[in-house]
Amino acid sequence: MPFSGKATYTAGATLPEIAEDISDVVSIVSPFETPLLDHLGDPQGSAASTIHEWLEDALLPNTDAVNDGSIADPAAETTFTVANGSRFRVGDQIRLAGKDEVMLVTTVAGDDLTVVRQYGSSPSSNLANGDAITIVGNAALEGDAAPAARFTNRSRRQNYTQIFTAAVEVSGSQRAAQTIGLADELDYQKQERLRELLRDLENSVINGYASASDPQGSSSVRRTMRGIKASIATNVFQPDTGPIPAGDGMNGDLLNETVLNAALRAIWEQSSARVDTIVCGGFQKRMINQFVSTVQRFSDRDRSFAQMVDVYESDFGVCRVVLSRWMPADEILLLDSGRIDVLPLTGRSFHYKPLASTGDSEMGQLIGEYTLELRNENAHALLKSLGTTI
Repeated sequence: MPFSGKATYTAGATLPEIAEDISDVVSIVSPFETPLLDHLGDPQGSAASTIHEWLEDALLPNTDAVNDGSIADPAAETTFTVANGSRFRVGDQIRLAGKDEVMLVTTVAGDDLTVVRQYGSSPSSNLANGDAITIVGNAALEGDAAPAARFTNRSRRQNYTQIFTAAVEVSGSQRAAQTIGLADELDYQKQERLRELLRDLENSVINGYASASDPQGSSSVRRTMRGIKASIATNVFQPDTGPIPAGDGMNGDLLNETVLNAALRAIWEQSSARVDTIVCGGFQKRMINQFVSTVQRFSDRDRSFAQMVDVYESDFGVCRVVLSRWMPADEILLLDSGRIDVLPLTGRSFHYKPLASTGDSEMGQLIGEYTLELRNENAHALLKSLGTTI
């Protein structure tokens, strides 16, 4: 049937034309979607206070580094200084990163280790200041007494709740009048303001900062939550620095699989996390889509072209790619979503509160109070200063 420009129910000679045909739907062009919040889902609990706290712990570290600039004989030196001697015990087998030699620790005196070189006839290597050390494992003596107890201290982390609010006011005449596209103006205004608040919540979860001087806030100081980007301190990577390989010798390298996998590997090497979420803006999403451009095949009968990566699978995790317009164009977040919750303060999830009217109108307020709980910040990463032009 050819396109006539008319709705089907008005077509035909027996049906009269109407003077004004307006669909009973209000179209909204402004962006209001919350892809990251949708991906994270609802939390299992809520925050009990405006200062939300949680505990984090870690295993005893099994890595350290040589911290000795006076090594006389790199191939045969048996006593040297490390950065943290408390991490070692007599009987530890240790191995230098990138080298095959294994050493046996025989004495620990402060930060000084005495070792047996080439233990078990392992290959020789040169000891150098700054070498990373991995503790392979400890060998106890048969019948020996129990070693001294060692443990880690749990750390307390915190964030702050932020109040999101918007007012609604609709006149009595506007509620009584028949309105095109909706049944109740007050309900419609509630819905619109709620969409705006959810949009702002997602933006704050990504980009928000807590006050440096008075984060708890007061009646005169606004309380703001610390967002994901502000919470990540350990794994903030830029091209040509840290584990990210060099491209053109300066920041602004375009994202590619080598850069992305270097960041994923750095997270994997220092935590039990498996990154399962990549959050990016439009340009970086296009760069991720380019990963498959060289391996696509089409036949002469294909009438559609698809070049889109929604899930990226690497050796270090299967990652859902979340496109968020609130991410800066030159940045990407790599997240373990199982360690992230967006929590309402108890009884303060988004709700509508009617207010006393002072005239011929109905007034109310939409209110919600939320915070971000991002556990183990070193299980996540921020890639920044990426290229934004091709």
